[in-house]
Amino acid sequence: MAIPQLSAEDRAQALEKAKAARIKRAQVREDLKNEKVTLADVIAMKDDPVVGRMKVSALIETMPGYGKARAEKLMKELQIAESRRLRGLGERQTEALLSRLG
Repeated sequence: MAIPQLSAEDRAQALEKAKAARIKRAQVREDLKNEKVTLADVIAMKDDPVVGRMKVSALIETMPGYGKARAEKLMKELQIAESRRLRGLGERQTEALLSRLG
């Protein structure tokens, strides 16, 4: 599949949209880290196109006391794939994640 050739204006719009998405995901992670929102609140936002594309591993690593190694271990225990995004979590995976992290 060929990459579409974008005009300078279309490219600028796409870059701005991508920047806004990164900023929103960063804000959600920051709010979770500072306990302004709960994990359940973030999971409830998974239908949002921007939040739903956030990786579960990045979300877990945001939690206080969790780093990369501890997040990987938890994801293996809960049988969540490393590449899983928030929108792709199943019902059982969501329940298990909430029961472990609150």
